[in-house]
Amino acid sequence: MSEPVRVTVSTDDETESVRVYDDAGRVDAGSASFSFSFDGAESSTATESAAAGGQQSGDDPTHVAPLSEVPINGTMRCEGLADDRGTEFILRREGDAVVAWRNSCPHKPEVRLDPGHGALVTDKHLVCHEHGARFVRGDGQCSSGPCQGAALAPIEVSVEDGDVYLTDDRFDACCVF
Repeated sequence: MSEPVRVTVSTDDETESVRVYDDAGRVDAGSASFSFSFDGAESSTATESAAAGGQQSGDDPTHVAPLSEVPINGTMRCEGLADDRGTEFILRREGDAVVAWRNSCPHKPEVRLDPGHGALVTDKHLVCHEHGARFVRGDGQCSSGPCQGAALAPIEVSVEDGDVYLTDDRFDACCVF
């Protein structure tokens, strides 16, 4: 498969949305699962796809970007990779620190906070462009909107020697869009 496919599985309690880089797979959300297979399609691994199509940095698969490239007044889209699956996330710089969250709104997980040109950022909030939910920049808590009280799903990153690294154990590699 040359381009990844976004697969979303929803139950009454949970929604899981991932990008799949292989010609067969399974996505689980709560007690529901979705299995698929494309006959005759070429198989590739997430790491191969990232190296071919993404901007994976250097020899370290967990290197995301230099700190100086992470926006202060916006967001940077990235993808954490594990086996044949990818999870899109966004980075936001706060001084010399960086926070990262899954690039989806808790109200409607298929809606990206950063659709490709940066998330809407105010002095104190990230704002969902589709329905106006406001998330506190530091901790990702929704302070107003249809998902008030919910929080953005965090992704673990660290800053070392002026570079940002993906440190979340769920992922083996990453790429920047």
